[in-house]
Amino acid sequence: MKAAVIPAVNARWEIQEVPTPRPGPGEVLVKVRACGLCHNDLWTAQGVFPFPSCDPAITGHEAAGEVVELGPGTTTREVGDRVGTTWVQATCGRCAYCRRNLPLTGQSAMSCAAPVMTGLTVQGGHAEYLCVAAASTVLLPDGLDYATAAPVLCAGYTAWSALRVSEPRPHERIAVLGIGGLGHLAVQYSRACGYETVAITRSADKHEVSTRLGADLVVRDGEELREAGGADVVLVTGTSYEAATDALQGLRTGGRIVLATIDPAGSFTIDPATPFWARGQRVLGATHHGLRYLTEALDLVAEGAVTPMTEVFPMDAVADAVDKVEKGEVRFRAVVTY
Repeated sequence: MKAAVIPAVNARWEIQEVPTPRPGPGEVLVKVRACGLCHNDLWTAQGVFPFPSCDPAITGHEAAGEVVELGPGTTTREVGDRVGTTWVQATCGRCAYCRRNLPLTGQSAMSCAAPVMTGLTVQGGHAEYLCVAAASTVLLPDGLDYATAAPVLCAGYTAWSALRVSEPRPHERIAVLGIGGLGHLAVQYSRACGYETVAITRSADKHEVSTRLGADLVVRDGEELREAGGADVVLVTGTSYEAATDALQGLRTGGRIVLATIDPAGSFTIDPATPFWARGQRVLGATHHGLRYLTEALDLVAEGAVTPMTEVFPMDAVADAVDKVEKGEVRFRAVVTY
């Protein structure tokens, strides 16, 4: 098969012929039709995260396609099923974390001693075929095309999980910090649920599009958010923890700030001199909080309540897609078709 291979850390991605994988027990072989390009893929290729331990190095965890072969003992999927895949396939089952028998979520990847991670510890979805655990796949809604589904498998999944984890009440106001791959979906998910929604972005060219996505108000920073009355929930969907710290200025009493992304170069800090504790405010973390949330996120897209904004690239142009994402030139999610 053809695959987008990363020859070495910081090397340009190449299309290479590699062996087609075969599904093992409990696995399925998926003919990949589309795979989103997550910023984590770029950080992995750059060595910011551990470089893929699979050989050859093929990343990608937003793969959508159809099942073409079942591994021994696989009964929950059938050939022809249209599925989406996720980045956490399984945990080791034996470490101290796994002995607690908690649900398989994004936290499992951070806590398990040896998780099975699509595109990190095993080959990912930037290829014509992908082997994954059947239990880590979800059935795609009828009528939802692969290129539209792909960004939901990580970006949409994370954005929706962050909103759900914040447990907003009907009268509350939601603010989304960072209008990018995650943020443009978070704004739409918030509006789809009927919440008053504020977009926080310092990019002047994103103000108009934020309004079109459903934001009731657009502000530049935490100070402007505070002056506009604040928010009960701040969803941090950008990659700057400095900006997240600044956004605390606009968090209302009893509010929650949800860190849904990673800043490899920064840290989120709370000034001990502020009355954060006295105001009953909370800091929460969110990644992927269970496949039921992914199903909900996909259903909202299939219903037309949320629409990922994508730029689609053919397989042969995957290196160009990586370049554009690195430069911040994609609005808002790059998807590669295979």
